[in-house]
Amino acid sequence: MPLITLGLSGAIGHDPSAALFVDGKLVAAVEEERLLRRKHAKNELPYLAARQCLQMAGVKGADVNQIAIPCAPISLFRRARWHYAYRHWYAPDRSIDSLFNGNRRFRRYLRELNGLLEKLHISRPRTKLVPVGHQLAHASSCYLLNESKQKTAIFCIDSKGEYSNIFLGYGENGNIREIKQFYDPDSVCGMYAALTDYLGFEILDGEFKVMGISSLGDPEKYDLSSLAKFDGKHFKVNNKLISTIGLRRYKTKSRGHYFSKGLVEMLGPRRAGSLLEDPYVHYAAAIQKLYEDIATGLVSYYLKDILKDTGRLAIAGTGAMNIRLNQRLKELPFVKELIVHPACGDSGTAIGAAAYAVRQSKLKLEPVNNMYLGPSYNNDQCIDACVMHREKPQWQLLEDAHTTAAQLLGNGQAIGWFRGRMEFGPRALGNRSILASPIQKGIGDVINHQVKYREHWRPFSVSLLNTVAEDFLPRDCQDEYMCISLPVSSKWQGLYPNTVCPNGTTRAQIVNQASNPDFYRLLQCFQGETGHGLLINATLSRPGEALVCTPEDAVNMFMGTDLNYMILEDLLVTKREEPDIW
Repeated sequence: MPLITLGLSGAIGHDPSAALFVDGKLVAAVEEERLLRRKHAKNELPYLAARQCLQMAGVKGADVNQIAIPCAPISLFRRARWHYAYRHWYAPDRSIDSLFNGNRRFRRYLRELNGLLEKLHISRPRTKLVPVGHQLAHASSCYLLNESKQKTAIFCIDSKGEYSNIFLGYGENGNIREIKQFYDPDSVCGMYAALTDYLGFEILDGEFKVMGISSLGDPEKYDLSSLAKFDGKHFKVNNKLISTIGLRRYKTKSRGHYFSKGLVEMLGPRRAGSLLEDPYVHYAAAIQKLYEDIATGLVSYYLKDILKDTGRLAIAGTGAMNIRLNQRLKELPFVKELIVHPACGDSGTAIGAAAYAVRQSKLKLEPVNNMYLGPSYNNDQCIDACVMHREKPQWQLLEDAHTTAAQLLGNGQAIGWFRGRMEFGPRALGNRSILASPIQKGIGDVINHQVKYREHWRPFSVSLLNTVAEDFLPRDCQDEYMCISLPVSSKWQGLYPNTVCPNGTTRAQIVNQASNPDFYRLLQCFQGETGHGLLINATLSRPGEALVCTPEDAVNMFMGTDLNYMILEDLLVTKREEPDIW
């Protein structure tokens, strides 16, 4: 009988997901937000995601042998709880609670988990439960699925786990060893999140915007070094200014923020107007630089000896979604290979926890060659979605969806593209995408006005053939998952200005035939049509919504935008023509 392991995330309160391994193979992974249609699915358990994974694998709940969760109890004798109590001395109720009731969230999660397993028809007494520390789950997600005979340095940079939020260690022979951990409130991600909040954005989503706008500011104009101290070895945030709790928190309209009144007194009022104005655009640049400096400093101090031997660095955690930081790490002189987990946020801990449990069972994990781990749908299901929609979109079955799509793109149309298994992780990787030609004049405005409604200064990501990448990008920067900011040639900047940040970089997905032959074929068709083997690639979703999952989601999204065309598997979907009222 095969060993069936179900990983479930969501214990921290956001981004619940499920991942299923059969023996050492990852066969399915789905985020709850995609099925619930609520981004981040805060305070939910991954019921729909787990049910979907079981269905895709063709197994029943009773077949599951072990459940892995990215949350574990922390002993009173561990430094983590005492550090938290000491650093929050100014809120004695929180300090005392962390010492004497420090595993309350874990216990609550176990109670909720038992109810979830009952709904999934998984017998709790007969199923092994494997609690995996949150940062260990992050570390497992990036190391165990990329295991090598060489020792691999591991850096997890996260907002918050049970208590730990920074993990530095290494992996060797399938085992993960800790070198150093830092505990709440001393969080590099927490520092960045506090400034994200101060700059007027929602934490978990606004960090991308702060990173994007940072390239337009001057990082030297304002000094933010008082927010955190890093002396080359020790790191400590100034929780009189940020990462504050209790009465110290700055409050507006009965809402507590992630910073104190002292920060507002130091920097001025929380942003309410344009982010491009002084001082806010420069604050964004300054916090990005401080973030990169501290993170690269930690890696250099604690992991340099390992990296000098092997050059392999694996990173994960919410903070690893910062592609500019990843570029800085890649450029460190002793880093030869940078491995970024494609779903490095908390949804990826379902994969990490399950991978850890499988490896502890003495099974070797199969390499994961792509992140197309969600459900797929056939033409009949797509037709049903069109027929059942109240606005009755028009559709026709195509003989060659790729050629038709390439022709539409070549004629300057932005299209929805829905084919194959849904991606896992935050990026659209060519199966649930909005695509457009990068050479079409004004295409950025078209996409923004028709569906995305983004800030005008945000460049678009691209997907390109691996054969084309060789002409434009450094040979050692073949990123398949849009995880690293890549420097581009002056030729690229001249040809595709919509895809270039002010600092001369882009976020690109290198597409090869082995990982996604269907999307590869579309890019080849577009290259044959226009001579250019790349496309602008944005998520197939409206602002504030999760990436679409089902044909019904796709049709709802399509009919709620000004897009004119969508490829839905082998269907070309268009809007029904308005009747002539004259």
